[in-house]
Amino acid sequence: MDLDGRKRQAAARALDEVRDGMKLGLGTGSTAKHFVDLLGERVRRGLTVVGVPTSEATRAQAAQCGIALTTLDEIDRLDLTVDGADEADHALDLIKGGGGALLREKIVAAASDRMIVIADDSKWVERLGRFPLPVEVVPFGLAATRRAVEAAMAGCGVAGELRLRRTAAGHAFVTDGGHWIIDAHLGAIPDAPRLSAALAAIPGVVEHGLFIGLASTVVLAGADGIRVIERP
Repeated sequence: MDLDGRKRQAAARALDEVRDGMKLGLGTGSTAKHFVDLLGERVRRGLTVVGVPTSEATRAQAAQCGIALTTLDEIDRLDLTVDGADEADHALDLIKGGGGALLREKIVAAASDRMIVIADDSKWVERLGRFPLPVEVVPFGLAATRRAVEAAMAGCGVAGELRLRRTAAGHAFVTDGGHWIIDAHLGAIPDAPRLSAALAAIPGVVEHGLFIGLASTVVLAGADGIRVIERP
């Protein structure tokens, strides 16, 4: 099975957890896209759910699939969020945001009773940090924010190159919320919860891609099939 097939296999396993009447958070990215497609097939066969998308891209896809949508202004809690991850470690902490939707993804995950992460097994790591950590920032005062991010990282025992994310055309990548993203190439993060708190305290940082304590289950698809890891 190729990589895309493994992602779809993980998405199909997460779909087994969906029940009629659920309020769902719909993730963003290549693996979450499979989940939305499969959910749409179930909806067309009679499943009744309502979804809160984590990006404009997911909103458009879900609408095309016929999935009823709502917002967190209209409902207060979600039963379940299904989303992908760029990395997941043995504590079920994550790095997310490679697709640029980390702010909405974290808001939706935090408003959910459960979060299932779906991924191919290449995303399972001993220690977070191999994947560049996205830090969403406001454009105003970028240099000052960048210096503060560097200082926070140094205080947590990590260092690396900070790169402003750009589009293929060379322009700054703009998130759905109108912010920019700095990608921190750190290699390894020895204490992810500590770094999470340090970054969150910086005024120019809107959000960051460390998802600490949010995932309840990780579904990994690999050459040997599906592996499900639950938070203790």
